[in-house]
Amino acid sequence: MTQENPQAQKQRHGLARLWHALRYSLAGLRAGWQETAFRQEALAALVLVPAAFWLGRHWLETAVLVAAVCAVLVVELLNTGIETAIDRVGPEWHHLSKRAKDMGSAAVLLTLLWCAGVWLAALYHRLA
Repeated sequence: MTQENPQAQKQRHGLARLWHALRYSLAGLRAGWQETAFRQEALAALVLVPAAFWLGRHWLETAVLVAAVCAVLVVELLNTGIETAIDRVGPEWHHLSKRAKDMGSAAVLLTLLWCAGVWLAALYHRLA
């Protein structure tokens, strides 16, 4: 497989740039799918996103419920990117590497807690 020039995307314009950007994004999603946490969250999203249309009483509630689920996926991908970049640097332990990985993990935790809070509040509002 030939290696593409890292600067090639910056030299593309129009539809060629969009097409290549889409391919890179899909490759990122495929890479994310290799991570257990992302797979679990994506499978949960397959249930939660349709449920948001039942639970939300109007478009804004539905949008917030879907956004909370999507935020979890986005933050998980960013966390995986941080972890992958740090692992690329080297396997040895370093306090800054640990700190970066811990902060990425904390971001995922906070996003999961926010998502759970939004969903629990919506469920309470709908069922109570």
